[in-house]
Amino acid sequence: MDRILITEGAGGVRIQPLIDLARERRVPVRFEARSVLDRTAGTATHQGVVAITAAHRYAKLDEVSLGPLVVAADGVEDPHNLGAIVRSAYAAGASCILIPERRAVGLTDTVAKAAAGALEYFPVVRVTNLNRALEDLKKEGYWIYGLDERADEDYSDVEYVTPTVLVLGGEGAGLHQHTRERCDFLVKIPMHGEISSLNVSVAAGIAMFEWRKQQKG
Repeated sequence: MDRILITEGAGGVRIQPLIDLARERRVPVRFEARSVLDRTAGTATHQGVVAITAAHRYAKLDEVSLGPLVVAADGVEDPHNLGAIVRSAYAAGASCILIPERRAVGLTDTVAKAAAGALEYFPVVRVTNLNRALEDLKKEGYWIYGLDERADEDYSDVEYVTPTVLVLGGEGAGLHQHTRERCDFLVKIPMHGEISSLNVSVAAGIAMFEWRKQQKG
């Protein structure tokens, strides 16, 4: 189960046991406007609850064979972006991608389609707390690089020390403050003109293949 959507304000003896069971099984529960559930379910006759299943199995961090590059997505919400990042990460030689349980898209059918088959070979690890996972990787010797438009250094001017974690921010907000604080380095992609940043999936591909170029060099 990927997550459960419940209409805002719903509760009582019918709904509360479902919420309790979901939390016991560590299935994220989101309270949304009824219009969101109508759109997700494709019908208004959903009784205030919609369950969304994952299009692919999530991996666990302790069962993944970690390599020189791990990618982390800090709150990517667009399924097309996540799918494109998964595809690029697999092509760049990353060992897995970390995504948080909350405030982020899961492995939907749209993600699977955008990944164009990469999910069959590339593990996606959904973690309860992304910052804690980054701290655990630091203890394993990983260096954390955050891609952030507010950074001072350009992505191509830094030397990527391996093993590396490349952290990508979500659409709009970018990296959350607590995530930025856990990064050893913050890097940016310099932009021409009046636009301050690229689409996150495009930026991810540029940064990951710069990392790959440095390793081959």
